[in-house]
Amino acid sequence: MFLYTRRYTLAALFLGASTMPVLADRITVFAAASLGGALDEVAAAFESDTGHEVALSFAGSSVLARQITLGAPADVFLSANADWMDAVEAAELLADGTRRDFAGNVLVLIAPAEQEAPTSLPETPEEFAAALDGGRLSMALVDAIPAGQYGKAALTHQGLWDAAKSHVVQTDNVRAALALVALGEARLGVVYATDAQAEPRVRLVAPFPAKTHPQITYPAAAIASGDVATATAFLDYLTGTAGQSILQGHGFLPLPEVPE
Repeated sequence: MFLYTRRYTLAALFLGASTMPVLADRITVFAAASLGGALDEVAAAFESDTGHEVALSFAGSSVLARQITLGAPADVFLSANADWMDAVEAAELLADGTRRDFAGNVLVLIAPAEQEAPTSLPETPEEFAAALDGGRLSMALVDAIPAGQYGKAALTHQGLWDAAKSHVVQTDNVRAALALVALGEARLGVVYATDAQAEPRVRLVAPFPAKTHPQITYPAAAIASGDVATATAFLDYLTGTAGQSILQGHGFLPLPEVPE
């Protein structure tokens, strides 16, 4: 490898510095699990347009935030809520001036595509219990993962949590909750609309009204210890026309659009 590099350098003396390739920078993006699919497409487009390389690491926002605060080598953090981004910022790990919101989402109730299920959000505990019919309700961790936190807030607001909580099976992230419903191992699930759109084995029962839970907002930021220049270029791409077009094609909401 050393000999190859040295030969190339000598050749450049004769061919001119302008002929030397610009080495691509490689960044690692820690991203909320619900961004899977859409973000893969954004990263591929960014790589094609800029020559930079992107490594994606998906997990629950709480897991990613804790990993970053423990020193995990991330360049970008994309969270599914502000709280976990706030935690990383409080640890003084964000690059100054790079934090921004880039998307929104809708919380929905889903069921397996082939299973009989209500066609609207149950309005009473009795209706919700009947819809579950003794089965399980799949949710991301209700006290740690944003989708689970939003879901618990929505069910509580609707007066359904007491009827639901004994049936809840909690997962490490929202895509795992989606998978349980897709596999028919849960009768109902609470996920994002983008998750439901990405999985043909589930069907939408109903969205939760936006007033039932905090606004779903995805913040992004570069990590100060990483490659801030390339990370910022990625964030600019994500929030620019190309990135937003891809995200919205996968069902994410542009900000500051808020559903009724």
